[in-house]
Amino acid sequence: MKFIIAFACLLAVAYANEDANVLRSDAQVNVDSFKYALELDNSVNVKQEGELRSGDEWVVQGNQAWTSPEGVPVAIQYVADQNGYQVISANPALPTSPPIPEAIQRSLDWIAAHPPKE
Repeated sequence: MKFIIAFACLLAVAYANEDANVLRSDAQVNVDSFKYALELDNSVNVKQEGELRSGDEWVVQGNQAWTSPEGVPVAIQYVADQNGYQVISANPALPTSPPIPEAIQRSLDWIAAHPPKE
């Protein structure tokens, strides 16, 4: 499933840059592993590899890099495994979530301290 999501992301990047020419496209797909790399002439550079572990668990890692329309280089390195999609590094840094409002946090604390009775 994660492979399909990652592959869809790759296709989205390729279609979003339909005017770009492919400089390099390498792919190796096996039953229990895959590896691909794509480089376009508009600065898009994508690499990803995955391996099937424990029978049905994929571990996928990769990186993506491109230049934004404002001319800022962007790079993301990630891993997707049993813990979900995790960004290892991002440049520029990804925005962080805003803090939980105090009233909401008090409500969450109260709910955790008073679980429903069965």
